[in-house]
Amino acid sequence: MARVYNFSAGPSVLPEAVLKTAAAELVEYKNTGMSVMEMSHRSAMYEEIINTAEADLRKLMNIPENYKVLFLQGGASSQFAMVPMNLMKNSRKADFVHTGQWSKMAIKEAKRYGTVNIVASSEDKTFNYIPEFDTNRFSADADYFHIVTNNTIYGTKPAKMPETGNVPLVADMSSNILSEPYNVSDFGLIFAGAQKNIGPAGLTIVIIRDDLTDYSMDMTPTMFQYKTHVEGGSMYNTPPTYGIYFAGLTFKWLLEIGGVEEIAKINRQKAALLYDYLDNSALFNATVADRNHRSIMNIPFITGNEDLDKKFVKEAEKNGIVNIKGHRTVGGMRASIYNGMPVEGVKALVEFMKKFETENK
Repeated sequence: MARVYNFSAGPSVLPEAVLKTAAAELVEYKNTGMSVMEMSHRSAMYEEIINTAEADLRKLMNIPENYKVLFLQGGASSQFAMVPMNLMKNSRKADFVHTGQWSKMAIKEAKRYGTVNIVASSEDKTFNYIPEFDTNRFSADADYFHIVTNNTIYGTKPAKMPETGNVPLVADMSSNILSEPYNVSDFGLIFAGAQKNIGPAGLTIVIIRDDLTDYSMDMTPTMFQYKTHVEGGSMYNTPPTYGIYFAGLTFKWLLEIGGVEEIAKINRQKAALLYDYLDNSALFNATVADRNHRSIMNIPFITGNEDLDKKFVKEAEKNGIVNIKGHRTVGGMRASIYNGMPVEGVKALVEFMKKFETENK
């Protein structure tokens, strides 16, 4: 069976070239006589794998020397607890921008450990826009400021990052890490689950400034202390070895095609193809009207007719376009066009949409 165009929000499409390399090395990695999945994480060969993966990620994101890179487990959702338990050390207060499901979960968790100040929210319109940042509402004494850089469900992203001064900016980049350039120095901490732009589910990447690694609440379990993983080189316990190996392959693939700057051009091209069609279609509409705040990773759209939406999803699948159904809170459809989605996949989607529109006027 031929590969389909998989528009899943995550776990999501992965670069075919990376999948083929992983398949070729699945049973035996290089000349070791074993799979990476069977390899001791303490072995010299695996140390080379994890060290190379970190070095390549540092190249891709231009990560400064005063930042640590951690390969962790627990998914990005575990960071909703780890961040406050490690960063709430003075005022026990944090500022949040509330733009969707993932900020909602992070806010709920942070309230267990301190005071949460929601400085801006788009909940009033089902998160279909990014609210303005009013610096007068920022807390000068906050221990950190939390923002989501891309909202998977609602298809929004901030046009720019808030200026938080001396307050560390914490970014959940789970759904757009490595999709376009960010200045790591603008952040105190970045975290991301791997299952959208990096590799299989199970790996979480944390990029944290040195000065934020030296504290944790007394109640914090050893495994939830950043210091534990910094001192252990991400190998305090057995890490997600295969996920790290696969991430390393993805990092190599990105470097070979020109890095984050080059994939950003491709991602913008893909997004423009779909948005341009949506903005001129008589049947389909993008749910995010503000073009400055539209995601280039996740694009929700609707026909305005639930029965027609269901018909579209069903017929799309028959045409090799799968996992296009939208999240229940938005409805309609959603095309997730992460780094692994080729331009040809978006072109195929648009052509099918044109055909469907002609047949369903």
